[in-house]
Amino acid sequence: MIHGEELCIQTQGFSDIGDVTVKVQEIIGRSGALEGIANIFVIGSTASISTIEFEPALVEDVKDKLEEFAPHKMKSRHSETWGDDNGFSHIRATFMGPGITVPFAKGALILGTWQQIVVIDHDNRPRDRRIFVQVMGE
Repeated sequence: MIHGEELCIQTQGFSDIGDVTVKVQEIIGRSGALEGIANIFVIGSTASISTIEFEPALVEDVKDKLEEFAPHKMKSRHSETWGDDNGFSHIRATFMGPGITVPFAKGALILGTWQQIVVIDHDNRPRDRRIFVQVMGE
């Protein structure tokens, strides 16, 4: 069985991190599958999906490290070409990747005690982010 749904969240940009774990779990529940995998994929080239212990201090630490890795004021050919000053966001998203696959059993995501599924919006402005969740299982 394959079941897919899109979910949308509002983000603030500049590597804003939002927890989507509950929404992904709800989609698995609606699928009716008890065992399988969920593929979580953000639609767009300036955001990422990952897992994290979603607590305020670590969220800020991750944002700080992303800023060190690809500063939002960095010079980029992309920004010079298109004038949108978001080359840094494409670089961050490329290195982190657009999606992950998470197994589930007995209808529940298999995650560590402190592990949540997050979307990270690297763009330089607020966005309505679209995330596609595809559940494959039985």
